[in-house]
Amino acid sequence: MQNQILDVLKMVLVPFIFVVIIIPFIKKVAVDINAVDMPGGRHIHKKPTPKLGGLGIFFGFLLGYMLFGTHSGIMNAVLIGSFIIILLGVLDDITELGPLPQFIGQLVAASIIVFYGGLLIKDISAFGLYIDFNFLSYPLTIFFIVGCINCINLIDGLDGLSGGICSIYYLTIGIIALIQNKTGLDYVITFTMLGSTLGFLVYNFHPASIFAGDCGSNFMGFMIAVIALLGFKNVTMTSFIIPLVILAIPILDTLFAIVRRFLKKEPLFKGDKLHLHHQLLNRNLSIRQTIFIIYGLDLLFAIASIIYILTDGIIVYIAYSILLLVVILIVVKTNIVFDKEQIFKRRKAKHT
Repeated sequence: MQNQILDVLKMVLVPFIFVVIIIPFIKKVAVDINAVDMPGGRHIHKKPTPKLGGLGIFFGFLLGYMLFGTHSGIMNAVLIGSFIIILLGVLDDITELGPLPQFIGQLVAASIIVFYGGLLIKDISAFGLYIDFNFLSYPLTIFFIVGCINCINLIDGLDGLSGGICSIYYLTIGIIALIQNKTGLDYVITFTMLGSTLGFLVYNFHPASIFAGDCGSNFMGFMIAVIALLGFKNVTMTSFIIPLVILAIPILDTLFAIVRRFLKKEPLFKGDKLHLHHQLLNRNLSIRQTIFIIYGLDLLFAIASIIYILTDGIIVYIAYSILLLVVILIVVKTNIVFDKEQIFKRRKAKHT
């Protein structure tokens, strides 16, 4: 166990230090090629800020893989898919490609994982039931990968938010891997991504001096999907649900955005300022307070998931229920799904 802890520390610290060292160079390159996020519109930041921080995370991951990983067909698929995600993300950060080319790139990257890497959600067994997805495994897995990418992309609206949520995910999956004594590819990827993302957060936490950009948020979401799929080889309710529960906040925020835009008859890809972090900011909370509240909610889901792995007792279901009530309270008290002010105005106009 002591040797395993030392290996984990190496896998985290080496990419962390490397990313901390290279980010200043990436910032300079981003400014030189005009990959800069300007203030205004839906943006909350007050000054021009370089993007491309995701490149630092990607390079840290590559270094970690070269030092601690092993060559395999699955890893080839991960590397090719990652390169596509990073390339399109960088182009979008420089020229603003728009949602369609990004979405096509995500489908291509996901298809490489599915058809070349052979990673599939094939079946699931739980509560005495067995479900074989058969040919639906392919579209289901592609949908899962693309969904993870966009969940992280959509929540990337505050300094340190997406990087912090992803770090909580990587840390939680890493702890579960240690508990279950796993040492496979997902174990290596998880801890190298944790180190790389934490190294990026040194510069991205509020006030951020660099943003992840689409290349960063898309890459972190892509790797979250890969790590989850690597744990789906023998799918049980535990291996299927745990990754989703850890990502409860970005997943719910994405679902709320879809419902909100559907009700307003707006395009699903249209941006707005009604996400969870916007709702908290509208309550006169500071950026740091908002970030820590979301971190706290995410950590509670993560801790409940670790307890579930350890005990699977009634206390876990109680914890999940309480967290669900918190989410419902957020929906009721904010405009995250329904614009209550507009509804009130319509009712008032109807009765006058």
